[in-house]
Amino acid sequence: VQLQASGGGTVQPGGSLRLSCVLSGRTLDTSTVNWFRQPTGKEREFVIAESWTGGRIYYADSAEGRFTISRDNAKNTVYLQLNNLKPEDTAVYYCAYYFSGTYQSTTSYKFWGQGTEVTVSS
Repeated sequence: VQLQASGGGTVQPGGSLRLSCVLSGRTLDTSTVNWFRQPTGKEREFVIAESWTGGRIYYADSAEGRFTISRDNAKNTVYLQLNNLKPEDTAVYYCAYYFSGTYQSTTSYKFWGQGTEVTVSS
């Protein structure tokens, strides 16, 4: 299984970005891929997750109302839409392949992408 994240960049506060994560080695329609981020010098933290059944979305407090997760099974790709970005959203964003356990815990994920850097600065 491999995950390839892309779409990061530098944006001004209030701007938007769409991150992509392409899954290979598995089909997305039988997988769950979610998002974390890691600010410089800090621990990796949960951002947003779609449940295994697809029936529920889990948000970090910082993400609710601004970030959305979506998927295109035909392209084996998961997206993270980042809106109304703030300087505190600056981090490396990682997609991860869910294995089992709590969606918000890094230990529940078996494979990780290489990360894509998002910088929010004026």
